[in-house]
Amino acid sequence: MSFSQVAKNEICRIAGQDKCCQVAELSALIKVCGTISINGNHNIGFRITTENPAIARRIFSLLKNCFGINPDVLIKRNKQLKKNNIYMLVVTNDRGSVKILQESGVLADNSSGISIIYGIKKSLIEKDCCKRAYIRGTFLGGGSVTNPEKTYHLEFVNHTEEHAIDLSNLINSFELNSKVIQRKNSYVVYLKEGEQIVDLLNIIGAHKSLLNLENVRIYKEMRNNVNRLVNCETANLNKTVNAAVRQLECIKYIRDTIGLKKLPVGLRQVAEARLNNPDSSLKELGEMLDPPVGKSGVNHRLRKIEQFADELREK
Repeated sequence: MSFSQVAKNEICRIAGQDKCCQVAELSALIKVCGTISINGNHNIGFRITTENPAIARRIFSLLKNCFGINPDVLIKRNKQLKKNNIYMLVVTNDRGSVKILQESGVLADNSSGISIIYGIKKSLIEKDCCKRAYIRGTFLGGGSVTNPEKTYHLEFVNHTEEHAIDLSNLINSFELNSKVIQRKNSYVVYLKEGEQIVDLLNIIGAHKSLLNLENVRIYKEMRNNVNRLVNCETANLNKTVNAAVRQLECIKYIRDTIGLKKLPVGLRQVAEARLNNPDSSLKELGEMLDPPVGKSGVNHRLRKIEQFADELREK
């Protein structure tokens, strides 16, 4: 089961909402995965389609709790690639479909007749709890979260640009930074930062999925920090080894050409210490000298030796 399915199944178990929140959630589900139909007698009906049985049960409960109706439930086998069943909840005109669509902010009744509301009806999301419920319904109907082990990405697929913009503004009212892009014939509202995805899961009530994502984030951050430290230590070690090899080559060159006795006393002491202890650090070399010399002092003398060797090579 994917991370998205786990999160959606968790959300479907949320209970005890006020009617205003249930209507807001139902409105989002109709907007995202619903279809309005008009027959020859101008009777208006609608159906909501989903592949998740938990979401189908939740839609059934929302329609029954808010409007006191039992929609027809049709189950269709998805033959394409042997996927899951498709669940369709159908509400016809004789069961008050027009009233449901109007109260849920999908249709508007004005002087010119009935029209479709493509954005989000403001009266449905006046309260903070209703805003959360609407986002929750949109996630159930058209949302998805990428497995956080791979990357951080949460998105909502919308059919109209108006609804996508309104949804993005609604999400951003919780101090998030969602954005809208067009993908073929759809408009996608998305978040790509792990911390913001965690905040959104908290907003819609997916607390268990939130904790799972946080665990993955902590593990990935720790692993990245360890990798950075290892890479840094490896780079420093390579730098130290290369410097030691270069220093030894210069010291041996001076020894084999003019002899180390030609060097000043301080440089000669460091050169002999390096020859006798090729694997020692600068600090350890400094402690071997009499009197002891600090790390920066040893480094300075070794640079002088390299400079001396370079001048000798030029001659």
